[in-house]
Amino acid sequence: MRLLLIEDDALIARELGLRWQARGWAVSACTRLAEADAAVQAATSEGPYALVVLDLGLPDGDGLDWLARLRQRDRLTPVLVLTARDGVSDRVLGLRSGADDYLVKPFAVEELDARVEALTRRGEARRGALLHFGRITWMGEQGQVYVGGQALELSPREFEVLGLLLQRAPHLVPKRALIDALAQRNLEVGDSAAELYVSRLRRKLAASGTVIRTMRGFGYMLNLEPEGGAASEDADD
Repeated sequence: MRLLLIEDDALIARELGLRWQARGWAVSACTRLAEADAAVQAATSEGPYALVVLDLGLPDGDGLDWLARLRQRDRLTPVLVLTARDGVSDRVLGLRSGADDYLVKPFAVEELDARVEALTRRGEARRGALLHFGRITWMGEQGQVYVGGQALELSPREFEVLGLLLQRAPHLVPKRALIDALAQRNLEVGDSAAELYVSRLRRKLAASGTVIRTMRGFGYMLNLEPEGGAASEDADD
């Protein structure tokens, strides 16, 4: 699990970083909003953070302003505000600005851990129904896919394969996993079905800024297209 901690108090940042790393959580710590912007941008290629823990009084701006900007491009990543602002109006403003939870300093680390765990579980459920990667938005409950705000026409099986690729993007999806998912809907699906639907998706995603790469003998990866042209695509086995 990858967490983004935006906190300018060096002691709090150090203690939380060590505590969470001991639990096996990967922590990226930032002391400024500019650093947080860079961390979020870098996460585009690695997959989104499971949670953002956000202080509000940062040296280069107010955390709520940063949160508002984040929510313009990312509605899914849970955000927990961790701040000394303890007024009721402060809490209401934080939640209305897009925070999923609000915890006032000083705090009990056990309570913070419990809230982190609850929010990350909620975030995983959200992403199962609504997925974003690059310019692609996949809406599971509505059965719709959009590229840059424009609807993309897909067959039900193409839609399902794209969802599986998006859930793990930019990481590998084993070919067997795609075949098994398709077979659940149709017992007559053969091994060539994955290749067929991936090929169709490649054509339909040609202008999306993403590319489906084939890892021979392993499976497929959905990656952002590099600047200056499309990445080469290996042929299917």
